[in-house]
Amino acid sequence: MLSPFFVNDKQLKLSRFPLAQVNRSLQAWDASDEYLLNHIKDKQLISDTARVLIFNDAFGALATSFCTPLDLNLPNDLPSNKTEVFCINDSYVSSQGIAHNMSQNQLNDANVTQLNSLDSLPANIDVILFKIPKSKSLLIEQLLQIKESIEQYSVDKNTVFIAADRAKDIHRSTLTLFEKYLGTTTTSLAVKKARLVFCQFDQKQTHKSPFPTVWPLTNNTLNRDFVISNHANVYAREKLDIGARYFIENLPKVNPNSQVIDLGCGNGVIGLTILASQPTACIQFIDESHMAITSAQINIETNLPALATQCQFHLNDCLTNIESNSVDLILCNPPFHQQAATTDHIAWQMFKDSHRVLKKGGELRIIGNRQLAYHIKLKRIFGNEKLIASNDKFVTQSAIK
Repeated sequence: MLSPFFVNDKQLKLSRFPLAQVNRSLQAWDASDEYLLNHIKDKQLISDTARVLIFNDAFGALATSFCTPLDLNLPNDLPSNKTEVFCINDSYVSSQGIAHNMSQNQLNDANVTQLNSLDSLPANIDVILFKIPKSKSLLIEQLLQIKESIEQYSVDKNTVFIAADRAKDIHRSTLTLFEKYLGTTTTSLAVKKARLVFCQFDQKQTHKSPFPTVWPLTNNTLNRDFVISNHANVYAREKLDIGARYFIENLPKVNPNSQVIDLGCGNGVIGLTILASQPTACIQFIDESHMAITSAQINIETNLPALATQCQFHLNDCLTNIESNSVDLILCNPPFHQQAATTDHIAWQMFKDSHRVLKKGGELRIIGNRQLAYHIKLKRIFGNEKLIASNDKFVTQSAIK
């Protein structure tokens, strides 16, 4: 859905990304974006020469507000203000969405730098605008990054910090984390069901990041032990989650020299299991999270270093630009939310992309919660579906091209 977004006396048209998602009713910004931008405008918090650091801007509602329109008659056009903007995202899809929305609004992005969640934070930041992430672990890691950067670069500690989210998602426990890792924390009144959080950098205690976490995994199916590493934004950070465990118990037997994709790979434990059971397989690990792809690569290099050359690691929006009719097996546990929105469009895209990428006779094997009814989508796309295993919570299903 192309949503009109009014900010700083101008109208922008913002799209959620990816553009081809089935559910087009969701808009690309929320009330907390509006509240945050209106607040900094009313309080005149950002000068034309400020250095601004933005965290977790889902589709560019914040970043685009700092861009000036391109003068298409001036090929070397520069922004009229000198504000420097740095965007931190763990999501490849979000970074693509930001770039797309700048382009479709003909905005000059010369003053915007996109960084990923594992990059070092820029120095001498004047204002931090922080969209609170859904993941508590990612929140902690980002707050620790911010505090370390402030301690290192900002001598007077006068950097302005403002966080924003839906009011219902800002709990007492959330505010306790801001107090613990940054300092004195206050909140605004709620406006349109959104709330702001303000922090002063007066917390004296230094905290060491617990990430990445490293934990042992005994794979009973293979009767061998692994060591698993997880960055902060990777699901199941200290033990194997019950869905992955059940999926591992019901993986297919893989033929020699098979081309396999671990789609939405997370820490890569599914692809790791396949490679350990079939050492001649070639595995592509694909995810849209920088932290997930890095974790998967570490786990292969740690546990199966001799087979690392048979693996590829890709940041991607599902299977975009992966060659058609090229893969024997795709394994997937589809997510059923994007940012704060519960939606099935990612599963739809994963299944359609998988049908295109699989060779004739190739298999897509998935796991999902029972209530998600993925068998309906599989039958519609593949024309067939087979139940492999089920329990009270999960079903493992297969579809053949």
